[in-house]
Amino acid sequence: MIKYILKRLLHMIPVLLIISMVIFGITKLAPGDSVGMGLDPRATAESLERQREALGLNDPVPVQYIKWLTRVVQGDFGRSSQYMQPIMNVVPERLWNSFILNVVVYIIAFMLSIPIGIVSAVKQYSTFDSFWTVFSIIGISMPSFFFGLLLIYVFSAKLQWLPFSGKQTPGLNATGWVAFKDLLKHMVLPATVLILGSLASTVRYTRTSMLEVIKQDYVRTARSKGLNERVVVYKHAFRNALIPIITLVGAYIPALFSGAAILERTFIWPGIGNMLVTAVFARDYNLVIGLNVFFAFLTLMGNLLADVGYALVDPRVKVD
Repeated sequence: MIKYILKRLLHMIPVLLIISMVIFGITKLAPGDSVGMGLDPRATAESLERQREALGLNDPVPVQYIKWLTRVVQGDFGRSSQYMQPIMNVVPERLWNSFILNVVVYIIAFMLSIPIGIVSAVKQYSTFDSFWTVFSIIGISMPSFFFGLLLIYVFSAKLQWLPFSGKQTPGLNATGWVAFKDLLKHMVLPATVLILGSLASTVRYTRTSMLEVIKQDYVRTARSKGLNERVVVYKHAFRNALIPIITLVGAYIPALFSGAAILERTFIWPGIGNMLVTAVFARDYNLVIGLNVFFAFLTLMGNLLADVGYALVDPRVKVD
């Protein structure tokens, strides 16, 4: 297993290199640059051109990429023109904000959705199953920003139970338990939207996977031997139904850090997704390239962890 993981990590290097070339090239095709954005409008064309020359923006794109890659190998992703700081200084806090929101969401979503999906499959066409099927369809179909705005209108504007947006109350300098309660209050609405969306899709995946498994011959054989229904479902059927669920987990792992851009913009949550959207509008291309390459790396790691998970739950899957 360790040999397989090391081999996959080595294979990631050329893949990530090609992905970085594509991201860098596409970003450089976008019109405009960061020079002059937010600066004194009285700046002359000559001074702006000198800045472009100093930053190497007038070099051919392949030359710019080689210089960028050389810096990245040394741990330098460049400087953000929007925050006027090195990218490695501005990303960690936003990354942590997205992580604390999403890790709570996915833990709750999986704790609820897997048992619900199993029961729905075992009690197919029952009232319980029909309710969660309709719930899944609505949850997958409803846009997250619309549901978020609806919650803001009801619980913040009308009832005034929860804050409208942000991560903390403006002007609050509290620490400890008071700061933690304030954080939880701000997390309730965005977390609710994410939980319901994740719950809907995961329940559907789990139910579909279980329905395929419980109709197999070995499940009927286990039942004919007189085994307890709980043992048949959770020990024999569910383990084989885990394969599609592990695929879903592998896709969710990058989302723990990459955030939810639309939802973070809706609730003005200071996460990494919101930062990426803001960077695009500000033409902060160093930040845009760095974040997208990081997201690509997370996706490759998610695929690797999913493949390792296949081998752990299914003895038929061999890794060399």
